[in-house]
Amino acid sequence: MNTLSYRTESVSAEKAERKWYIVDAENQVTGRLCAHIAATLRGKNKPSYTPHADTGDYVIVINAAKVRFTGHKWAQKEYKDYSLHPGGLKVVIAEEMLTKFPERIIERAVKGMLPKTKLGRAMIKKLFVYAGSEHPHIGQKPEPITF
Repeated sequence: MNTLSYRTESVSAEKAERKWYIVDAENQVTGRLCAHIAATLRGKNKPSYTPHADTGDYVIVINAAKVRFTGHKWAQKEYKDYSLHPGGLKVVIAEEMLTKFPERIIERAVKGMLPKTKLGRAMIKKLFVYAGSEHPHIGQKPEPITF
C-alpha cells in the first residue's frame, strides 16, 4: 500500500503561530462582536484550525464600556449568579453591569461561546478586556481587526 501524500496535518498547540489582535468595541453589537472574538480565540479564522488543540490567537478588546445591545436588552437582560446556597441567587441587569463591571459583559458572552472543557478554559485566558481605550499590551504590537 502507498502512503497518502495529501493527508491533513493537525497543528499542535506548541507549533501554532499566534498573533495578537486588538478590537475596538465602541458602538459594536455585543453578540455579533463576541461571536467573532470567540472564533478568533478558537483559531477558526485560520486554515490550520484544529478542533482538539488550542491554536487560536490573543485578543485585546478596548472600549468595552461603549458596547451596545439591540432592543430593550439594557433593561431586560439579566445576568444570574447562584452561590449554591438557599436564596443565593443574585440577579444583575445589563445596565447595572455596565456601570459596575463593563468588562464582564464581553467576558461572559465570549466565555459562553467557547467549549466548556479544559480547552475552553485555556482559550479564555487569551482574552483581555478593558473598559477604556488604554491597554498595557503595546509591546506585543497587536494588529487592529474589524468585524
